[in-house]
Amino acid sequence: MADEEKEQEGAAEEKKKSPIILVVVLVLVGLLLAGGISFFVTTKMMSNPQNESVSEHHDPGVFIKLGDAKEGILVNVGGQKAGKFLKTSIVLEMNPGKKDNIVEGVLKPEAETKILDTTMQLLRSAKLDEFDAAKQDELKKKMKDELNERLGQGSVYDVYITSFLLQ
Repeated sequence: MADEEKEQEGAAEEKKKSPIILVVVLVLVGLLLAGGISFFVTTKMMSNPQNESVSEHHDPGVFIKLGDAKEGILVNVGGQKAGKFLKTSIVLEMNPGKKDNIVEGVLKPEAETKILDTTMQLLRSAKLDEFDAAKQDELKKKMKDELNERLGQGSVYDVYITSFLLQ
């Protein structure tokens, strides 16, 4: 009988130890899983930046303001019948390495003419809803793409709209 009591006490002790061991194992598995997920997410974020425009690396550009130095650009938008006018100031960040367009930080007259012509055509042909504040980034991208097409790829780094009045 004493042997039976010792066996029952041993079995009771094993039953008490097994939940503790199970909890410890589950905690360790959870920590390993959390560490693995953190490592995966961190490596993915570092290798694939979400904002691609920020990741573009280039030499510092030359900033060129379009139109009149004080007034900027004044253009009729939305067609003749719309009677809407846009007064805006646009600054281009241009590639100083493109010798066709810029010499010693100054825009060549022929490049300036092409830029103003392309910009005015784009603004005149745009519909009124394209001038919505929510669509401003699309307008800037379209302008950059058309200018790069006209002047040569890589000529314009970015387009900045510094003032915008639609009336």
